[in-house]
Amino acid sequence: GGFKFGMSKEDVLAVMQKQIDEQYEDKIKATTDIAVQDRLRRDKKAEIARIAGTYIEFGAKPSPWDVSIVEGEFAHNTDEAMLDHWENEGGKNQRRFFFFYEGKLWKMYISLDVSMIPEDKRNFDTFRNVMESQFGKGGVDGGTITWRAGEFDVRAVDRLKDYGALGLAIEDPRMRSEVMAMRYQHKPPEHQTSAVIKAVIDTNNSDHPDINANGR
Repeated sequence: GGFKFGMSKEDVLAVMQKQIDEQYEDKIKATTDIAVQDRLRRDKKAEIARIAGTYIEFGAKPSPWDVSIVEGEFAHNTDEAMLDHWENEGGKNQRRFFFFYEGKLWKMYISLDVSMIPEDKRNFDTFRNVMESQFGKGGVDGGTITWRAGEFDVRAVDRLKDYGALGLAIEDPRMRSEVMAMRYQHKPPEHQTSAVIKAVIDTNNSDHPDINANGR
């Protein structure tokens, strides 16, 4: 769709600006009503502003996306950021997330429209059959199917049980290696339980002698 890995946020917004301009141009040409044309131009400007306003940097503070369909697609304090756009033109109804590392686009995640799939067929098997019919056999691990496609990797992710959604991730494997290394470097230390709390919750008496041992 005109997007390339390594793009800046401004580059991505410029591509979306062009796409939205084209969409609204058809609408504006379809009417001769000046008032309607002016409203459409205002709507176009507002849509671009709304998309730009979704940009978020994942710093130290929790984000609204920490519990969401993309909760496993980013980390905090690793110079990662995200932009999102709800694509609902031309019969589409999907949400596209753009992930940046050090200011460069390295991954897109698309939350797919599942409304066209009958409810009794909204399951991983149906999803897998559809995806493999388009991309060929992939590596299956639980609810994830992975394909290696040279310059980019693709993941199909089953999130039906927790979010009623299906996702498709396209990412740059070279940049992913850098991102994973940075995440490992900034991984928060594992929580250590204090000795006092351990003694309280030690139901097996493994940290202290049995007062009833030897008949006492």
